[in-house]
Amino acid sequence: MPAAAVELSDDETLEFGELMRSPGFLLRLAQVQSFDLFFDRLAKHGLKPGEFTVLWVIGLNPGLRQGVAARKLRIKPAHMTKLVQRMVTGGYVERTVPDTDRRSVRLQLTQKGEAFVAKHRAAFLEFHEAERLDLSEDEFDTLMRLLAKLTGIEGRET
Repeated sequence: MPAAAVELSDDETLEFGELMRSPGFLLRLAQVQSFDLFFDRLAKHGLKPGEFTVLWVIGLNPGLRQGVAARKLRIKPAHMTKLVQRMVTGGYVERTVPDTDRRSVRLQLTQKGEAFVAKHRAAFLEFHEAERLDLSEDEFDTLMRLLAKLTGIEGRET
């Protein structure tokens, strides 16, 4: 089988050619695989990957500016506004507008949001363990370090 071919479950192969050297292509396939695993394991808890990630980050950074969260998480501002509104409506997040800067919106979890994150924390972290699939600890550490470097968050806690 050529190096750029991938065996499919129905005993056919699909040629990818130079795409196998594309980080974007391979990251996209990895993302889809990760989301499938996430839904298999966590959808029963009413979790969506992006939503829980935003709750998690807000919980770790109370008072976080909504615009900063959107930029750092690479969420379009309009989508972030809708996402935060759903979380506010659901009672998980509260928004505040500081008197000193009426243009910024600060986010923090409500008690309900904190309880939700605490309740699902173990399942969320277990999911991340499952994402490692067949990677050894060293392979996984290397992958995380390289992804952090590639995404520009190198040197931060991963």
